[in-house]
Amino acid sequence: MPDTVDSSMAASRAAVELFGSFLLGPDEFALPASCIREVVNYPDKMTVVPLSPPFLDGMFNLRGTVIPVVNLSRVFDPAAPAAERSHKIAILDYQGVLVGILFHATGEILRVRPEQRSTLSYAPGAEHAVIAGTILLADGARLLQVLDPAALVRIENVPQVLALQSAGRQAARRHQGERRQCVSFHAAGSKFAFDMGAIQEIIRVPDIQPSILNSALCLGRINFRGSPVAIVCFSTLLTSPGASKASANASCAARQFLPDQRIVITRIDDATIGFLVDSVDSIVHYYAEDLMPIPLLSRARAGMFAGCITCPAQTDVIVLDHRQILSSAEIVEMRTGHARLYPTDDTAAATVAAREARRIQRQVYLTFALDNIYAVEIKQVREIIDFSSDIARPPGMPAFMRGMLNLRQQMISVIDLRSLYGMAPAQATAQTRILVVERAGAQGMEKFGLMVDAVQNIMTIEDSRRFAAPRIMRSTDPASAGPSGDMPDVIDIEGEGDAHQTLSVFECDRLLGRLARELPALAA
Repeated sequence: MPDTVDSSMAASRAAVELFGSFLLGPDEFALPASCIREVVNYPDKMTVVPLSPPFLDGMFNLRGTVIPVVNLSRVFDPAAPAAERSHKIAILDYQGVLVGILFHATGEILRVRPEQRSTLSYAPGAEHAVIAGTILLADGARLLQVLDPAALVRIENVPQVLALQSAGRQAARRHQGERRQCVSFHAAGSKFAFDMGAIQEIIRVPDIQPSILNSALCLGRINFRGSPVAIVCFSTLLTSPGASKASANASCAARQFLPDQRIVITRIDDATIGFLVDSVDSIVHYYAEDLMPIPLLSRARAGMFAGCITCPAQTDVIVLDHRQILSSAEIVEMRTGHARLYPTDDTAAATVAAREARRIQRQVYLTFALDNIYAVEIKQVREIIDFSSDIARPPGMPAFMRGMLNLRQQMISVIDLRSLYGMAPAQATAQTRILVVERAGAQGMEKFGLMVDAVQNIMTIEDSRRFAAPRIMRSTDPASAGPSGDMPDVIDIEGEGDAHQTLSVFECDRLLGRLARELPALAA
C-alpha cells in the first residue's frame, strides 16, 4: 500500500506545470515557464518597423539580438493605449524564435495541477487565437488566461524569423570580417540604408513630370542622362497606397519639395528607378556580422528588409535589399511603360546604347562643400560621421589639427581643412560632416577625419569625363593654391545651363602623404 501512495504522489508531482503570471490591466495572463527566457524593462530605444501590424510596438536590441515587441493589449483591441516606460517585456523563446510580449506588470511563478487547467478550442483559421486555455485558482475566485506560445510567434508571418535568423548565421559564416558600406537616409520617420553598390547617383529633386502611369507609388518621371526614369515616393511605399492615378498626378504637380529631400537613383536588375527620400544622411560602415536579422511580423514587402544595424546613442539603421523593394511586375510597368510612352530622341538613345555596348568604366564620387563644391572618389572615404563636440585638443598640435576623436574605441586625428588651406574659419553647423579616411602607417591602418562644411550628393561619372587639371591649378603650396593644390584632376558633369559643372577631384592619399612628410608626428 505505501508503494501505491508514493507512486500516485510522484505522478501528481510530475503532472504539475510551472507558469509565470503577468498583469494586463485588470486581467491576469500566464505563460509556460519553460518558454520565458527573461523579463526586462521597456528599452530606452525602440525602433519602429515599417509596414508592421498595429500590435507591433517595434523592435529593440537585447545583447546583440533584435527582439520584436508585441503589445498584447492591441492584439485584442487595436485601439488600446500605447506602451509606457513603466511596462515590462517578457522575452518568449519558443522553437528558436524570440518575441517580446508587452505587459503592464509581472506577477508570480505558479505551480498548476492538471485539475486546475482547462483548454480552449477555436474554429480553423480563427484570427489571433492566442489564448490556449485557463487556470482556476483559489477555488475558482482567481482566473488566469493561458497564452499559447506557438500562436504568439506565428502572428502575421512570424515564422519568417526562423528563415531570417538562419540566413543571417550563414551569411556571417560566409562573410566573416567582410567590410561593407551603405548610404543612410530618412523616410517616413525611420532611418534606412541602401548598399553602396545599389546606388548610381544621388541628386537634388528636379522637375518631376506627370505621367499616365502615375499612382500613389509612382510620382512621375524625370529625364536622367537621356532616359526617362520613374520616381517612387519611398514614404508612400511604407504606408498603405490608396490614392488614385488622378489624385497622384494632381499631388505631383502641386507638391512642394523640401530642401533636404533627394532622389536616390538605383539600379534594380536591368531597370533604373529613382526613390524620393526625406534626406540623405551619411555613409555607414559595418561588418557582415554586425547586420542583425529583422524578425518581421508583416507580409507586405517583407523581403526588402535585409537586416538592422544598431548604433549606440543613435537611431538604428534598417538596411534594405534593393532587389526586393518592388515586385517584378511593378518594375516592368515602370521601366517599359515609361520607355514606351516617353521615348528619348534617336541621338540620345543611340548614345546611351553605344555607351552600354562599350561598357565604359565609371567611378562613384561624393561631392562636398568647402566654400565651393569638390568631389572625391567614394572608395577613398571609409565612412561619413556627424561633427562631434567631443573632440579633444591636446596641447602642441598644429593649428589645422582640430583635435582627437574617439571613434568606436579608436582615436582619429581630425583635420580642419579650412584652417589647413588658409580659408576663413566657419562655425560648425548641423550640416558639418567629418569624412573618415585611412592611411597605411607604421602601426597599421590609421584613420583621419577631414572636416567639411557639408556633404552634397553621390554621383557616377564616366572615366572619359575626368581630365588633368589646368597647370595653373597645380601649385604644391596649399597656402596659395587652397584645396586645388591637392586636386590634380577635374571631372566634367554633363547638364544644361547651371546643371553643367566642372568639379576638382580631391585626393585624400595625396593630402595625407604630404602632411606625413611635412609633420613627423603625423607620420609616426
